[in-house]
Amino acid sequence: MPEQTKAEIAPIPSAKVTALGADAVHWIRIGPDADGQRIDNFLARVAKGVPKSHIYRIIRGGEIRVNKGRVKAETKLAEGDILRVPPMRVSQKPAGRPAAAPLAEGAVPVLYEDRHLLVVNKPSGLAAHGGSGISHGLIERLRVSRPEDPFLELAHRLDRETSGAIIVCRTRKALVRLHDMMKEGGGIEKHYRTLVKGDWVNDRQHVKLPLERFLLPSGERRVRVNTADGMSAHSVFTLLKRYGDVSLLDVELKTGRTHQIRVHALSQGFPLVGDDKYGDFDFNREVTHGLLGVPFRRMFLHAHTLSFMHPVTGEPVRITAPMPPECTALLDALDKRGRKNK
Repeated sequence: MPEQTKAEIAPIPSAKVTALGADAVHWIRIGPDADGQRIDNFLARVAKGVPKSHIYRIIRGGEIRVNKGRVKAETKLAEGDILRVPPMRVSQKPAGRPAAAPLAEGAVPVLYEDRHLLVVNKPSGLAAHGGSGISHGLIERLRVSRPEDPFLELAHRLDRETSGAIIVCRTRKALVRLHDMMKEGGGIEKHYRTLVKGDWVNDRQHVKLPLERFLLPSGERRVRVNTADGMSAHSVFTLLKRYGDVSLLDVELKTGRTHQIRVHALSQGFPLVGDDKYGDFDFNREVTHGLLGVPFRRMFLHAHTLSFMHPVTGEPVRITAPMPPECTALLDALDKRGRKNK
């Protein structure tokens, strides 16, 4: 059967490619979701189920064309390119897995948005992404809630129990440049707010203790200090307010290791209030019943401020995520208790 011409097959945006037919040539107009992506990686993404060996074979054979020209596997696509893809049979996604649910209106407030970036205020209890027994997290639900966005990828992570500002990239260009900035050490300045058990000693304290990940016998992931073989980690704790049995701190992360704040605070003898992995479990149980003035049933750790140079425009960006109501209510109760005790 003769190949159809480009005029007979209208180009379709790459974001809309869900399956490639086994009997037809496709012409795909590259959108911002694939701008800067290698062609072999792009094909592996849109042609799920096709062996990579076959993808490389048709690239070498000249069956894959970009703007009518032959390409190599490492060729990078650009927004607006027209990609020719020959007939390929693509396996369907396994049936039975529930689709991600869209986010309820106002459930995840937008703190900043432009063409390249989206910064939202993630609530505690919502995982950043699916995995480890969680089908769908923030990023999967954002994609369902914002079908007009062809590209949404997390720039960094937050623990499920941590609330606050998290960056989602809306273009591949922004994602690649942000990651490059972070690798070079001039990326994102991150400040957190946390409440810890105990009367914090120093007004400002640097903690530089290497950390390593390990598994409990149950298979659950944990982190511990390992000065011999751990990865370097640096946290700067600044005292904001003392409440006697608890202290409010600002924490600046100089590195971004898993559970870094939680383990570094614990190493100094100050577990986070509500931490169900590294905390004081008896104390936390009393806090849930109102020990500190109001019932509090989460970990008190909030990604409060992000500062960085915009990865595309170069403009300075500073974003502050308002504290969740349950955290402000607890601090208000502590302030009220303090005034009564004077």
